[in-house]
Order: sequence, then C-alpha cells, then structure tokens
Amino acid sequence: MGALNAMAASYAGRADFKVVYVREAHPDDGWQVAQNRRAGIVFNSPKTLAEREKIALQCETALALKIPILIDNMDDATERAYRAWPDRIYVVDAKGKLAFVGDPGPRGFRPAEAEAALKAVLGDK
Repeated sequence: MGALNAMAASYAGRADFKVVYVREAHPDDGWQVAQNRRAGIVFNSPKTLAEREKIALQCETALALKIPILIDNMDDATERAYRAWPDRIYVVDAKGKLAFVGDPGPRGFRPAEAEAALKAVLGDK
C-alpha cells in the first residue's frame, strides 16, 4: 500500500483517493491461507457492519494507510458492482466513468498501471 499512499500524496488536490474495504478475502471461517496465519491476520467473516468496520480499521493501521477508507455494506453491493474482491484498483474520470480497471489482486494489483491511467485522465504527459 506504500505505492498507493505515495501516489495519493503526489496527486493531492488533483485526484481523490479512497480505499473501499469489501468482504474479507481470507476469513478463518472460510478460505484461510497459511501466510495469513503466520502473520497473525486471522479474522472470521464479519456478521455485522460494526465487525466489518473494526477489521477495516485494523487493516488501515497494519498497512499504514494514509488514504481514507470506506466500508462496503453487509450486502456487498460495492463489491458486486465493481467485482472488487479480493482487491482491485480503479481510476474514475471526472464524469464518473471508469478510465482504468485493474486486474484482481494480488497479482493484478499494479499501482504503476493505475498511475499511467490517472496521468492520462489528468492530461499529464
């Protein structure tokens, strides 16, 4: 997330950055991965919005996010609308149209590609 923090700082005042926390990618009561267990990242799927908010805030702290974090509702409407699970980067232009849709992460999480699209949207060379 360091690259996104840096990009947000670089474009401050010209672009608005948000992180949207959607459903947990690797809940302990679902599909958990050994890497998360070793790192102590072990959460059950939240059953309430308050539980989801708590996990999102822990994520924000652990990743040292400097970008405001929004939390998807329990109906997962944002995740479904944007197919954002497990993580994905989007660039939205001034008219609200998607100018860039990154591939699903973690392999598709490529901040440099998103920045190139952002530069195009802003008219930077």
